[in-house]
Amino acid sequence: MKKIAVILGGLSPEREVSLVSGSEVSKCLKELGHNVLEADPASFSDFLQMAQNLKSEEIDLAFNALHGGSGENGELQAALSLTGIPFTGSGMAASALSMNKYVTKLIATAEGVPVPEGIILYENLLEDYQDTVDYSGFQTKLGLPIVVKPNDAGSSVGISIINNLDGLKSAIDLSFQFSNQVLLEQYIPGRELTVTVLDGKALPVVEIEPQNGWYDYTSKYTKGATVYTAPARITEAEAMLLKVYALRLWKAVSCSGYARFDFRLDGNGFYFLEINTLPGMTPLSLTPMAAKAAGISFGELLQIIINTASNDNKWRKP
Repeated sequence: MKKIAVILGGLSPEREVSLVSGSEVSKCLKELGHNVLEADPASFSDFLQMAQNLKSEEIDLAFNALHGGSGENGELQAALSLTGIPFTGSGMAASALSMNKYVTKLIATAEGVPVPEGIILYENLLEDYQDTVDYSGFQTKLGLPIVVKPNDAGSSVGISIINNLDGLKSAIDLSFQFSNQVLLEQYIPGRELTVTVLDGKALPVVEIEPQNGWYDYTSKYTKGATVYTAPARITEAEAMLLKVYALRLWKAVSCSGYARFDFRLDGNGFYFLEINTLPGMTPLSLTPMAAKAAGISFGELLQIIINTASNDNKWRKP
């Protein structure tokens, strides 16, 4: 058995979700017989101080249960690497690439994986505009509705779907509250599907069906607000194609451990949306659901993640 530090909480807008994920992970790891301690980055001055503290505790492994922000964008991964602490999930470079939705769209396009049309804003270009005619070009390129989202956040934080240009400015203002880059994206109608890759193998596809509106923060974390189907009701050929897409992106970005790849199906084809290198581990989370559909219990899932991290040398390479 190992001495494992579960890193949870943090300072991102997804703190509350991370606390739930981390608590679930800690509870299960203890049941598996591991010696578990918890560490919240909010209690330290920075990641390096926390990593040095964990090093002094002589832990065998850090289980990263943070979501979003600097816990998922490579900063924590860099601190753990510099301190020589093995950790779960992807390394610094893969985490940084995956967190940037616009960059992963470019990588997906290069890999032959279809993506929605998109426009990246590095600053709020609309703050001085008063007339929707001045930015009608967004509609020309993306059509309507338009999805407006922070370029490097998760859990649907700061995302809006607007049906006319009158709502574009306020939606962009909202997204800029959570990121210094905002992605405008073509809305793909249809079904939402996700593929988890675990230790280089694709798990069964999960379908997500919100009962009201779209798959926003409330739909994700309110019991009964969304219906999940695992395996998804799609053809074997469609499931195979989705898994191929997910594995292609997994390799292109150099993910490790586990990651989740989100897609839309509009009736004609699949469109890649984003990569989540630290999927949730709450009772309503998709990766444990996919694992269960593959006959893998939550405890077995965590043990696979731990074993993979222990045998991986990504943490040696800051």
